[in-house]
Amino acid sequence: MNEIIKKNGLTFGVIMGLFSVLVTATIYATNLELFLKWWIGLLTIAISIILGVVLVSKTKRELGGQITFKEAFTTYFMAAAIGSTISVLFNILLFNVIDPSIKETLQEMTIKFSVEMMQNWGIPASEINKAVADMQKTDNYAPGNQLFGLVFSLAVSAIFGLILGLAFKSKSTQQL
Repeated sequence: MNEIIKKNGLTFGVIMGLFSVLVTATIYATNLELFLKWWIGLLTIAISIILGVVLVSKTKRELGGQITFKEAFTTYFMAAAIGSTISVLFNILLFNVIDPSIKETLQEMTIKFSVEMMQNWGIPASEINKAVADMQKTDNYAPGNQLFGLVFSLAVSAIFGLILGLAFKSKSTQQL
């Protein structure tokens, strides 16, 4: 593998992971309700997308303005995998080792938020009660569920990496 691709993938992966850790730690330290705000998630996704575009653009420039689909995809996916892994490992530590009691607090907040939302949508009480019972049975912050989330994140990252690879690949100079 090209050294530029390795260096950039690793560097941006650590940056993405530390960004996620910083966001999570800041929310944990300041206001747990921010974990439930949709705009925080969108903002985090937007920043991750911007970092991905900057990463592949920088890598292409460092490769002399030429990058193959595989190189673009590999660079982004490596960074996304490293960043996501750092993020999930931090979350596992935070929610299961450092402060396990936060899981209950977040679950209660999530249930309350969900019930209010379902009531606003006019969902019958019986259905709301059923949904609440299901939510109470699930520990979204358990290591296994966090690792499952990592797999899902990697799948989404692969799709985005494919799109970036297509967008940034250099046009072939060979005639068919």
